[in-house]
Amino acid sequence: MIQQTCQLLRELRLPAMVKAYANQAELSASSALSFDERLALLVQAELESRKEKKLKRLLKAACLRPSGACLEELDYRSGRNLEKSTVATLSDCRWIRKGCNLLICGACGTGKTYLASAFGNAACRHDYSVRLFRLPRLLVDLQIGRGDGSYEKILCGLKKPDVLILDDFGLAPFEPLHCRDLLELVEDRHGSAPIVIASQLPVSSWHSAFTDATIAEAVLDRLLQNACRFELKGPSLRQRGFSTTHSE
Repeated sequence: MIQQTCQLLRELRLPAMVKAYANQAELSASSALSFDERLALLVQAELESRKEKKLKRLLKAACLRPSGACLEELDYRSGRNLEKSTVATLSDCRWIRKGCNLLICGACGTGKTYLASAFGNAACRHDYSVRLFRLPRLLVDLQIGRGDGSYEKILCGLKKPDVLILDDFGLAPFEPLHCRDLLELVEDRHGSAPIVIASQLPVSSWHSAFTDATIAEAVLDRLLQNACRFELKGPSLRQRGFSTTHSE
């Protein structure tokens, strides 16, 4: 009977329940539990297994840098201008439902990418889809897409994640075509799905990174309209000998 039940559970694609049911059969203590209690344990095992698998899929698809970045391991030492209270307020991910952008600025090595990825990790743990791109490379891909016919497909793909993280924003001046691509990208997500930006440039200098002033105003108006800002400070964490996972 146990073997037949396990086979039926496999056919129903309930592998965690199969394992939990087999374990119950081997433990004499399980006989002291009621039917409802044993069934509840089986269902709970399957649910937890599915949640774990989904989280792994979300984190793999997110391409975070580093993949293990998390809010619990942030460095709050003095001089970094990173407040626990601000991070705690955002840790429940309500900012995602509200379409609030996160703008993270700071010099090289102050932990911008790690912070952005840590918020991406938190989003995945709240069942949101996330994707991180290095913006310079993404803009090159869009430029290539104009020639090989994949442009619209790439743009549509950028609409899908609940959270889009753009790293190295403004690392080099945006050429005219790149300006238009950024406007399309930001416009598609404006008011519905947030963007997280990590940049070495302070927000006050972002306008100068655009070669087209009109598009710069349009893009920045949408990004800054509903945003939470982080201005990380202090010397490079790499120079101070701390873990490189916190210093991108």
